[in-house]
Amino acid sequence: MREKHFIDFHKGITGLFVLALIAWQGAWQNTTAMTYLALHGSYGLMWVLKSRHFPDASWEKPCGLWRGLGIWLGLTLYWVAPWIIVTGDVSAPAGLLAVAVAVFGLGVFLHFAADMQKHMSLTLRPGELLHTGLWARLRNPNYFGELLIYLSFAILSMHWLVYLILTIFVLAYWVPNMLRKDRSLARYPGFEDYRTQSWLFLPLLF
Repeated sequence: MREKHFIDFHKGITGLFVLALIAWQGAWQNTTAMTYLALHGSYGLMWVLKSRHFPDASWEKPCGLWRGLGIWLGLTLYWVAPWIIVTGDVSAPAGLLAVAVAVFGLGVFLHFAADMQKHMSLTLRPGELLHTGLWARLRNPNYFGELLIYLSFAILSMHWLVYLILTIFVLAYWVPNMLRKDRSLARYPGFEDYRTQSWLFLPLLF
């Protein structure tokens, strides 16, 4: 088993989990819940397709059952948002729904386009530093895109706990991974110039 198997399975069944929540609560007329289902459900399917057609090598590491279950349970924290929306009968105003959909769309573009660019760069130019296209000014545009995706879910939930969970993931897991990658890329000629001319993650902040 590899880490990707646990991650892909979790993300792939998220739509089914949200659908089951909606059916359990009879929330078929809740526009916010149905919007959430469409966004997070489609994101899960896109992730599985991405993993199949242009996989991320960082998730290919062998993984034992207990570590895999730990990853799976950690990802389950992302299900707090639909739980709050459906069981709390959250109804986001139309303007907020529009903002969430727009943020989601931008996040999907950045996340998947950046991962595709990285995959093709590693395939066609192995051993060369990637610092063009979406990667020219951001060293982790895929993470920034994923942040926007999960931010759209938090917007729909209208609950501080979902923002807190996302912040914990970013600070405890995403940023350390990005810094670790920076240390690894430091061996490439030109990386120092690239580092000083680009942001780690969030434009204008890192």
